[in-house]
Amino acid sequence: MPLSRPSAAQASNSSRTLILEPYSVGTKSVRSATTDNSISPSLGAAAAPFNYRRRHDRSMVGVRRRFALADTAQQIVGGFLLAGPFVVTEEVWVLARSMSLLQAILTVVIVLAVGYGALYKADNRDPDREREVGGVPVRFISLISVAYLSVFILAIAFDAPGTFLSDVSGRIIFDAMGIKLDLAVLAITLKATSVGAVFSVIGAATADSLF
Repeated sequence: MPLSRPSAAQASNSSRTLILEPYSVGTKSVRSATTDNSISPSLGAAAAPFNYRRRHDRSMVGVRRRFALADTAQQIVGGFLLAGPFVVTEEVWVLARSMSLLQAILTVVIVLAVGYGALYKADNRDPDREREVGGVPVRFISLISVAYLSVFILAIAFDAPGTFLSDVSGRIIFDAMGIKLDLAVLAITLKATSVGAVFSVIGAATADSLF
């Protein structure tokens, strides 16, 4: 039987079929795999533990970052670390002598603003997830208390008022066991404490956020 050569149209059709057929088959197979509903339940069942674990880990983030006693200890370390240098600096006590009541109140506002910003703005911590007392987060109350008490305790321990305010005299309201409580000295000491707290609150908030 004589062999006949295919025509140009048949050759073009066959070549077109050979070229397009793998792509059509591949497209069909991919499309069937993506639209096959029988695969979805098995994939969903396999991915369910991972989805639960991801949701569980996300919910545990807030729990880990809630306020605890260890956070207060960290605040104390940072607060005392930055309070010490300012307690023994004479310029702080000179500034406290000349500060008015309005300026002292302004330093308190600065301490509150810096402490709140360092805890809940710079660290992206949610205050609504923490325990509160009268609508104020316990962590924030602890931070401000540590900032002021660290400066005041170091000032008394180092006898800074007796050293830098030895020439100040006023009304004495307590005198026992060699300890005198002078109202004028106490007022200046509280102002100096507020000045030192501006820097102590930064150390306390940083230690609370980093560790």
